[in-house]
Amino acid sequence: MPQIHLDDETVARLDALREDDEEYDDLINELMNIYEASERTLFHAGDEY
Repeated sequence: MPQIHLDDETVARLDALREDDEEYDDLINELMNIYEASERTLFHAGDEY
């Protein structure tokens, strides 16, 4: 499994988003899903014109 290194500020921001000792993996997956969903929304927004 690849390892990533995050600075202290990024870890603090992630910790602020975690709920009930949520695993970092779960949080990162959730953030990626949100990003992908918003990307698709922006992509399809242009279809309405």
